[in-house]
Amino acid sequence: MSVKKDGANRWMFHFGAAVSLAVLGACSSADRGGVPLDGVPAQEIFERGERQIANGNPDDAAYTFGEIERLYPYSEFAQRALIMQAFSYHRDEDYPNSRASAQRYLDFYPAEEDAAYAAYLLALSYYDQIDEVGRDQGLTFQALQSLRRVIEQYPDSEYASASVQKFDLAFNHLAAKEMEIGRYYLKRGNYVAASNRFRTVVEDFQTTTHTPEALHRLVESYLSLGLVEEAQTAGAILGYNYQSSEWYEASFALLTGQGLSAEAAGNNWLSSIYRQVLRGEWL
Repeated sequence: MSVKKDGANRWMFHFGAAVSLAVLGACSSADRGGVPLDGVPAQEIFERGERQIANGNPDDAAYTFGEIERLYPYSEFAQRALIMQAFSYHRDEDYPNSRASAQRYLDFYPAEEDAAYAAYLLALSYYDQIDEVGRDQGLTFQALQSLRRVIEQYPDSEYASASVQKFDLAFNHLAAKEMEIGRYYLKRGNYVAASNRFRTVVEDFQTTTHTPEALHRLVESYLSLGLVEEAQTAGAILGYNYQSSEWYEASFALLTGQGLSAEAAGNNWLSSIYRQVLRGEWL
């Protein structure tokens, strides 16, 4: 690989970055073990970073790969070291720095083969911080956007399929958050707020695993609000797509217990979805 420079502006950007790195590293000409690196060949420093990763020291590896960029800013190894630095930071669970290194790689080398991996690492820096449903979902949105970038810009890369799987999981995570809030409102008798959350799942997250429960909760909420036609239609959609599920059985019991049936009724937002279901356009 060789570092490509496409014009004076790009060259000046690299030059400015190199000067900044040199200033920052002026007092740091040794690795973490105190071994001087100035004058050490780039390949030898690179191999040292690889050994540090293998020995379970990704934080030291990230530093070592950064030294290659400082000492040999326009070399082939500087390019390789930058993606390895992003990887090392990620291995060390230093997600902000991993993301920064990956983004720099994409800025400097957008057309290189490792750009797909850099984009994937950037997406992982968000995705791997998604944990329990109760936390703020800003990271989930960032993960979805970054994963979509991998899928759309690098569809033939080896990271596209993994990104699709993670995208689906992150999407499901957002639906789970809506369900959690909807259940909270439902338990407290705030049926309007609850139904709005469940409607969001049905309309915006209909491909997730939470859709059957969301439809059932709509039956519950609408019956509590006296919106009988909406409740019946939600039950009809549930019966059409998820008749063998526990949620349809629960909705069927609720409806028949009030002398109602699970059938499309009236002209409401669920009626439109029911017509789509019959045409095979929904899910």
